[in-house]
Amino acid sequence: MDFAAYSNLAMMTAWLLYLVAMMVFGLEWAMARRVPDETVAETAEPALVGATVGAAEAAGTADGTSHRTVRTSVTVDPGRAPEGTDKWGRIALAITMVGWVANVVGTALRGVAAHRFPWGNMYEFTITTVMFIVAAFLVLAMRHRMRWLGLPVTLLATIGVGLAVEVFYVAVADLVPALHSWWFVVHIVAASIAGALFNIGSLLSILYLLRKGSDERGTTRGWLAQLPSTKKLDLWAYRTTAAGFPLWTFAVAAGAVWAQYAWGRFWGWDPKETFSLVTWVIVAAYLHARLTAGWKGSRAAILSIIVFVSFWFNFIGVNLVFSGLHSYAGV
Repeated sequence: MDFAAYSNLAMMTAWLLYLVAMMVFGLEWAMARRVPDETVAETAEPALVGATVGAAEAAGTADGTSHRTVRTSVTVDPGRAPEGTDKWGRIALAITMVGWVANVVGTALRGVAAHRFPWGNMYEFTITTVMFIVAAFLVLAMRHRMRWLGLPVTLLATIGVGLAVEVFYVAVADLVPALHSWWFVVHIVAASIAGALFNIGSLLSILYLLRKGSDERGTTRGWLAQLPSTKKLDLWAYRTTAAGFPLWTFAVAAGAVWAQYAWGRFWGWDPKETFSLVTWVIVAAYLHARLTAGWKGSRAAILSIIVFVSFWFNFIGVNLVFSGLHSYAGV
């Protein structure tokens, strides 16, 4: 059985499904109408205006009553999709789930075909990291009603898997000798999960800036009106990034142990090692600024987006731009 071919088919399927999910999430955005924080409704309530027939006739009723208007307020959940668009969001989420299953199957079959863990080149790293990013989104969507994060996540997944299958793809091959270590396995798993959390945090920060700008202009409507408050977006961005930091710290430490095993030294300022440390410093600065200097809002969001840029440059850019001991991208 050609497991490599089935893996390729599964990844192409995942790519297509992520693309379709992105378009359906986009349709949900496009169809969304403004959901105001407070909706004013007018109802008619009878009121006695007189006991005589003349008074009743003057009031326009036969029983001596008229109707006065009563204004009532109904609070609307800002995180709830407007009626008529919710079905598109549910359909998009279901398609995303199926796409994620195809991603998992494609990644697993790649490992079966290679008789090793599927993390030997940039193609395999990319499909694995996208798998963790989408998994994190699905957990947040189902447990914390964060389906509104679907469009940016599926956009990122579509781009990531698209680059993997069209640009980074290499045929199944044996690992280079330096990668034959269990420390390499735990290093990659920790880095991928941490990267997924950093990506979710950065996407939340981007949404924070979009929502904040629309609130300040007084133009919050449509899909943006479904988002939580800027305060909650900022808090979730912090939580996800903070959750990824210990894992990234462990990944850097495990990488150092692996380097000692593979090359006889813990640290050698190889480009990949250097930019892994740069990413760690940026995340540490983000967390430190929030906890000690009180950085919240726009400044913290911008720093969170810098984490996103640093992660992907370290993940992909270093392999393409620099040469070093980690130059096994295969492209």
